[in-house]
Amino acid sequence: MNKDTITFSRPDENTLGVVVGNARRAMTTTARRLGRAASTHRASLGTAFLGLGAAIIVGLRAVYGAIWFASQWGAYPEPFAALAAWIVFAAVLTGAIVMSRVRSDRLPDWMFGLFLAGIVTAIALDVIAVWSLHDIGRYATAALTAGMALLVLVALRGSVEILTASAVLGVGLAVVIFLDAPLGAEASDSAWIATQITAIAGAVLPPVIGVIIIEGFRRMVQIELDRVLVQSTVSAPRFAVGMLASEELARLDLAAEELLDAVANKKTNLPLTPKNASVAAQLATELRLHLIEGRRETWLYHAISESEQLGKSVTLSDKSSLAGLLDATQRDGLLSAAWLLVADVPSAASRRRSTSRTLNLQIGPVLPGTPNVPEHKISIPVTMTSTGVRRNRVDSGVWDAIGRIGRYSDSTQDASLRVDIDCIVDNPADI
Repeated sequence: MNKDTITFSRPDENTLGVVVGNARRAMTTTARRLGRAASTHRASLGTAFLGLGAAIIVGLRAVYGAIWFASQWGAYPEPFAALAAWIVFAAVLTGAIVMSRVRSDRLPDWMFGLFLAGIVTAIALDVIAVWSLHDIGRYATAALTAGMALLVLVALRGSVEILTASAVLGVGLAVVIFLDAPLGAEASDSAWIATQITAIAGAVLPPVIGVIIIEGFRRMVQIELDRVLVQSTVSAPRFAVGMLASEELARLDLAAEELLDAVANKKTNLPLTPKNASVAAQLATELRLHLIEGRRETWLYHAISESEQLGKSVTLSDKSSLAGLLDATQRDGLLSAAWLLVADVPSAASRRRSTSRTLNLQIGPVLPGTPNVPEHKISIPVTMTSTGVRRNRVDSGVWDAIGRIGRYSDSTQDASLRVDIDCIVDNPADI
């Protein structure tokens, strides 16, 4: 900061980091930034431990293949080619395991290419060793074990890359087996065909299964992390700033300190220049917006808008900010019910129909003269309308969570599940 200019970052944004009233866009930007970080550090969610298990499995498979290779040494037309294949494969596998333990995030592209080149070399040498036997599925050892070695990299490379490599390997083995098929009745023998199919499946399926497990684990951990962050809003005051606002508060604090320090140390002359006055006015506007938003946005608003999972599926209508009157038990029940309704994995049929689960939450308005309301209490109507989920597919935990909010009744309306809840809370006039 020089003598004549005062600056602070992003003056055109509000306290949530976006244009006023668009908190969901802030969550989208944050999620995109976190997604870029996750793509760079793929093992940051603990997948390195799964990678260690995969390395152990591949190591055991390699020991089995090596024993099978040694027992068939006399049957190989080119035994030294098969031995060379095992030497290359052992070197590649050892290097991959070592790098997976050293880096624990992402294997570089050049190292991944070197790994694939070593796998292809081992497969080629093993195929040459057994070519004249016309039974690759029975006699090949290093070639089939090399395909399973891709399992070591499922936590270090992208799923698409592993699946593509597995597919190319499977097609390549199928082509080689077809070209090496014996002539005559033996080629149509069911036992020979079954052996070849089993060999291809044993080389291709383990990496595919590993990718499915890793992706499921990453999704589970990310959802749970998001849930933990959102859960902190349960104990928040009725009106409060959200988690995303903390970064903006730090920015505003720094900008205000720089402005006051510059004026106090006479680095900036008074009266302020038009440019500096404009910057100060923007800072004051940001502070006012922050105060206004902090008095109208409830814990539920922040829980939905700042959650990647809830923000894209849940719509909140709470014009009177009545959600802030719920106690901790009722808040936890409402948040848990929303999570269970939208975060569950849709069935295969739902995915084929391209349906997505959405939830509309309407809180209030309070109706005067509601019967059976205890003294010093008021009744707040809460309506939950969910689409993309049938009544008989609702998890039992949803009803337990809704029961913590209050008395409820459910119905089906226009192929949507509707739950009307009578939530009894303390009367704010008596607090």
